[in-house]
Amino acid sequence: MEFVNPRPQPDETVVDYSILGGAHAQRGRKLFLTGLGLLAAALAYLAYRADVGDILHLYLGLIMFALAAVPALLWARDGGSRFPVFETVLILTANAYAMPVLNRHEQLAGYSPEVITRACLAVIIYQLTAIITYQSVRGLPGRTRFWRESLISTGVEKFIVYGLIGSTVYIWISTFTSWVPGELESILRAVFYGVGILCTFISTQRWGRGELTRTEKIVLVCTLVPQLLVMCIGLILISAISLIGIALLGYLSGGKRIPWVVFAAAFAILAVLHTGKTPMREKYWEQKLPQPTVAQLPAYFAEWFEYGLQPSSEGKTASQKMLERTSLMHILCLIIDYTPARQDYFYGKTYGYVIPQLVPRFFWPEKPRSHIATYELAIYYGLQDEQATSTTTIAFGLLAEAYANFGLFGAFLLGLFWGFWLKKLQIWSTFSPMFSFAGLFMVLLTAWAFSAELTMAAWVSSLEQAVIVVLGAPLLIRALLGR
Repeated sequence: MEFVNPRPQPDETVVDYSILGGAHAQRGRKLFLTGLGLLAAALAYLAYRADVGDILHLYLGLIMFALAAVPALLWARDGGSRFPVFETVLILTANAYAMPVLNRHEQLAGYSPEVITRACLAVIIYQLTAIITYQSVRGLPGRTRFWRESLISTGVEKFIVYGLIGSTVYIWISTFTSWVPGELESILRAVFYGVGILCTFISTQRWGRGELTRTEKIVLVCTLVPQLLVMCIGLILISAISLIGIALLGYLSGGKRIPWVVFAAAFAILAVLHTGKTPMREKYWEQKLPQPTVAQLPAYFAEWFEYGLQPSSEGKTASQKMLERTSLMHILCLIIDYTPARQDYFYGKTYGYVIPQLVPRFFWPEKPRSHIATYELAIYYGLQDEQATSTTTIAFGLLAEAYANFGLFGAFLLGLFWGFWLKKLQIWSTFSPMFSFAGLFMVLLTAWAFSAELTMAAWVSSLEQAVIVVLGAPLLIRALLGR
């Protein structure tokens, strides 16, 4: 059900957003107990199977893993909000930082125990600061039309799932034909990507609440699967992973239960694809082979799965290799190893590129590229030269960028930033209809929580493009109609 309170009451008091959503309180408590049991089992397993060179790293790794899960557990225990943005941001630190330490990621082998320890402390400072700040912030729900007024009637929600048909058709047309004019391609891609995210999250959330009909479920599955296939054709999986993540998150936030079968199947398939991605790239990228046609898709994916299922020469399973490839800990260790012993801090320089990204390129054609901060970090730390940045982008992540600018204090500031603003946004959107400007913005923010590998300027730039597309159209319509 939507939380709608269009006429603010004069006696409104400070709201702790996390305790709202009482209709799902019983499911939330069950989910909390399930999550608590899973966390205890995971910590016990990791403690038993951990491969660390220093016993201190075992304890630090387990602490990072536990802290990553705390916000999600609190979210489930307290009934849960519709937009678990903060919880998603924090839980991704388990795989990005804790798991590489506990599994002795091969890329950490070149760093001293002191560097790894300092990297763990940076992550823990970031996590603790974010959690404490988030739990401490209070406020009042938004009162303006931005927060309270729905753009369309609630009854339209049941037709949202059919929007996926349009986004799926566009993805296939743009991939397999030349029908889309080149000058419109980037605009249409942004429009349909934004529409796809919104339709996926809202529809899976309705599924979680038990509101989808059998026909709507069929439409959802039969449109998402083709989209995921096309997203994987280029041998870059991040778009497909993000779409699966937003779908699972929508279902979880709507129903307060975990879709175990779908989750296990998605993880297994992605693990195999991740394992087979390298040999496929070596064949198709290095030999510059054309992408497959529609008729060649079955053979293309059969070949990909065959590579993915081959035994690893390193003795690692497909799931282990997939988890390793999402690690950001080695980048954080590299920056800590270099800064400030060999390279000085940036002192906020990369954050200076954030505000310019908010200016549309139409008004500023020479605006810095969205990944300019990423490229500067890569060149500064000797990972790339300027020419290489035109073809490859290295994943640094927000925490590594924060450390490169201000050291451990940067980790503290990043935690403070996320904890404060994400809680404020959730409080302000407490009574926001799903189809208000605020509701649509929160859906996009939830999707962008998965972009853990970006620097702040790139993160803001990509989010801004989606916001302009998704919120700009209703604004234009309202302006033309004089409403």
